[in-house]
This record gives sequence, C-alpha cells and structure tokens, in this order.
Amino acid sequence: MTTKRQEFLADLALVFVGLIWGVTFLPMAKALATNGVFVILFYRFLIAFILMALISLKFIKKIDTKSVKYGAIVGVFLFAGFALQTFALKYTFSSTVAFITGLVVIFVPFLVFVFFRTRIKFYSYVGATLATIGLYILCDGELGFGLGELLSLLCAFAYAFEIMLAGYYVKKCEIFVMVATEFLVVCVLSLVCTLIFEGSAKPVIDREFVIAVGITATFATVFAFFVQNLAQRYTTPVKTVLILTLEPVGAGFIGYFLGGEILTSWQIFGAVIILVGILASELGSYLITKEKNEK
Repeated sequence: MTTKRQEFLADLALVFVGLIWGVTFLPMAKALATNGVFVILFYRFLIAFILMALISLKFIKKIDTKSVKYGAIVGVFLFAGFALQTFALKYTFSSTVAFITGLVVIFVPFLVFVFFRTRIKFYSYVGATLATIGLYILCDGELGFGLGELLSLLCAFAYAFEIMLAGYYVKKCEIFVMVATEFLVVCVLSLVCTLIFEGSAKPVIDREFVIAVGITATFATVFAFFVQNLAQRYTTPVKTVLILTLEPVGAGFIGYFLGGEILTSWQIFGAVIILVGILASELGSYLITKEKNEK
C-alpha cells in the first residue's frame, strides 16, 4: 500500500519532470531550424533506448513478454502524441496547439473513471479546472476549430491514454523493460515517419542539433520518462497530469530569462493559476488523508 510520504515524493519527482521538459523547449526550437522534427525524435529516442537498455542490463534477469507488450502499447500512444502535435503546428497557432494539448489535464480524470471506474476526488476537479484556465491564459490561445485544432485534440487524447496506461501498467510489470520498449517503439515509428515525410534520416549535425538531442535524450527522455513511470506507481494519473502542466510554465520562464522571449504579466498570471491548481490538488489530498487518520 502506498504511504503518504511515498505519494508526496512521487509528486515532487513529477514536478522536476515537468520543469525538465519545459527547459527542453528552447534547445528544441533552435534545432528545428536546421533539422526535421522526426529526425530529431528518431535520434533522441535511439540514444535514449541504447542508454536505457544498458542501464536495464544491471537490474533485470530476463525480458518478459508482458513488460514488452505494455511498453509497446504506451510507446504507440506516446509517439502518436508527438506526431499529432507536430502536424497540428502546421495548421494552426502554436498557442492554440499548446492550450488544446493541455486539455489532457481534463481528459485524464474522465478516462480513468470510464476505463477503471476510479472515482475522482473533488479537489482533483478543482485543480484540473484551475490548471486549464491557467493554460489558456499562459498560452494566449486563439480558439477556432479546423484541422489543426482537431489534430491537437487527438494529440491530447493520445497523451491522456499514455499517462493513464503507464500508471496502470507500471504496477504490473518490470519497469526497466517497459520503459526501454517504449523508447524503442517511438524510435522505430519516428524513423518510419522520417523516411516518409522528411525524405532522409541523415541529420544536419550542428551545435544546436547536438545540444538538443543530447539534452532531450538523457535528461528529458531517459531520466524524465523513467522517473514519470516510477512515480506513477505511487501517485494517481490525475495528479500526474496535473503536475506535468508545469511543462509550459517552465518553458515560458526559460524562454523569458534565456531566450529573450516576452512573457506578459497576463501570462505570468496564468502560470500562477496553474501553480494554485497543483497546490489545490496536493492540499486536498493531504486534508482528506488527515481526516481519515483522525477518524
């Protein structure tokens, strides 16, 4: 049974994951000036798979089919999220894509209820609602509905399924094998899309490419996804997706302080609302547990 301390440490680990993903936005944006999205994804997940496979050799005795199957399923949804988001950016504003993708924070509670009949606590709804409002303000979304918006919506569902299923499967299998398989699936599918949509898997090896792939493969993939999956053993999918809304917050502040990007007071207000949403979820969880212990 998960203790409150384990849940808190898991939530804290997810905070670092969200911030790490936010930090990668700036180097990725620079690398995309000379390389295609799928080329970068292919090398990012190829390196991540090799590193994860080497790490796994020290901790696993055998490769079981159940862990491979679960990792493959989660990997397909993870890749679908990356791919759909990439194509969505071609048809609508990046702020719109960011906001609609962020609706994953609303989708996960309902998916968890539909598929696993898990009752969602009131504080989770409050946190998710505040985070959604904050995302809209932070992303300065211009809402309409066309192909880009549809692809963004599908992307949000893909990420929601990835988080929900990862949280379910990670408790039933060998985490190292599952995560390594997840990386391999994204790597292979990225290579296929690279050859189809970008013509070649040969990268332009410049400074930006090396930095982006190096940072994303090690910190934003091997470390971040492993920590995310491990943390989901001890916390809920709803709290996971809520805490991971820190990604655009981190991206916004890194862009402001290091990338020379403009962050308005209205956007800072949106970031604050996201943080309030996360705190509402954490405090709600703490108070409910305290009430149960006092009875």
